[in-house]
Amino acid sequence: MQSKKSRLDRFLSVKTGTPKGDIRLLLAQKRVQVDGRIATDAQQIIDQFRHITLDGDILQSNTRRYIMLNKPVGVVSATKDDQHTTVLDLLSEYKNGEFYAPDLHIVGRLDLNSSGLLLLTNDGEWSRYLMSPENKVAKVYEVTVEKPISDECIHAFSDGMYFPFEDITTKPATLERMSDCVGRVTLEEGRYHQIKRMFGRFRNPVLKLHRISVGAFYLDNELAAGQAKNLVAVECIKIIKEEF
Repeated sequence: MQSKKSRLDRFLSVKTGTPKGDIRLLLAQKRVQVDGRIATDAQQIIDQFRHITLDGDILQSNTRRYIMLNKPVGVVSATKDDQHTTVLDLLSEYKNGEFYAPDLHIVGRLDLNSSGLLLLTNDGEWSRYLMSPENKVAKVYEVTVEKPISDECIHAFSDGMYFPFEDITTKPATLERMSDCVGRVTLEEGRYHQIKRMFGRFRNPVLKLHRISVGAFYLDNELAAGQAKNLVAVECIKIIKEEF
């Protein structure tokens, strides 16, 4: 999702109904403030998180929001669905809608039968940083399969697998054997049902898929399935800047 950016004069014209040619006069009269500072540049680029006032009246005051959710099995990573409970449905019900906001979007989806860490935000730049393949953000999953994990399977994950239908080869991924039928998978991409299809190559059905982390963000062990918590905006932004 893209961040909503605009020139200041265009924003003021739309918000106030003032012809764009008259906006320069408002700025020259020092009647506009952006983030507490007098604004004079009509071409200044602003986004949806700038605090903007005209004559002391607030025109825009949006807050960056970052939410961690422990997604349960059976909940859809979508904003709307006619058949299943969605993540946003869950947030609107949990704690009387404390976490719900119509402008939230999901950072890296989990399918219906998968569980674990799900991040939501209204900050498009932040989510793009995490999901862009160029940034190589590691995603870690705990996987339970039907049959013991073979050495051949571990090597195949490491080498990458070719899928002729899409004509793609997956990037090397790490598969650690935690016990006979439980593994930990670390990968830097998120293709459609990728982990299930990779195990499917060895006719070893995935029984449980649980995401533990995305980059530096780890699922809080104190969050029960279906529970969420707000993350500190400053810390979220700081982590992204440090990593990239």
